[in-house]
Amino acid sequence: MVKAVIFDMDGVIIDSEPAHVKFEKEIFKNLGIAVTEEEHMGFVGTTSHYMWETLRVKNELKQSLEELVNNDRVQYLEYLKSDKNEVVLIEGVREFIKELHDNGVKLAIASSSPLDVIKIVVKRYELQEFFDELVTGDYVENSKPAPDVFLYAASKLGVKPEECIVIEDSCNGTKAAKNAGMKCIGYKNLNSGNQDLSCGDFITDSFLKINYNFISEF
Repeated sequence: MVKAVIFDMDGVIIDSEPAHVKFEKEIFKNLGIAVTEEEHMGFVGTTSHYMWETLRVKNELKQSLEELVNNDRVQYLEYLKSDKNEVVLIEGVREFIKELHDNGVKLAIASSSPLDVIKIVVKRYELQEFFDELVTGDYVENSKPAPDVFLYAASKLGVKPEECIVIEDSCNGTKAAKNAGMKCIGYKNLNSGNQDLSCGDFITDSFLKINYNFISEF
């Protein structure tokens, strides 16, 4: 029986991957490193610590991991707070979240984004009342595709992994969900790149196609 639904945030609740890619491409340019489109999109769903440590070692960057992560996060956080913010909610996701909440399903966000970004998003888009827990990849040791963040979210919600459904838009995220022993719905977001969601239990390209009844029978 499904008792909880755990949402990834970027690319699932908000259509934010284009903004992330834009900022990071500019940072790569300023650092003088070459990151291919395929390599860049391969980091979708992972923490900034994982991405920057991988790139730091590969490119022998002189900056510390802390400096690289902080630079990336500060720029994106300021963008989210600004009037220039063009990030929008995914179509139908708010109504879907509200329907689950109204039917007593426990809800969490388990994102690789830092907690301050998650909090800004739920406040800006008026989602605070629906979520029981907000979980960041910073809380756990291993980044997606390791299951850590989803297992942590389940423990905070007080449910078993097999009682959870995860909604993810990335290959790393869907693998993490299955590694956690959870069911997974892959959300096909074209702005998240050509992500392999095949290990998910179901794939959809719209939240208008799924509802509480679908989840309860999943």
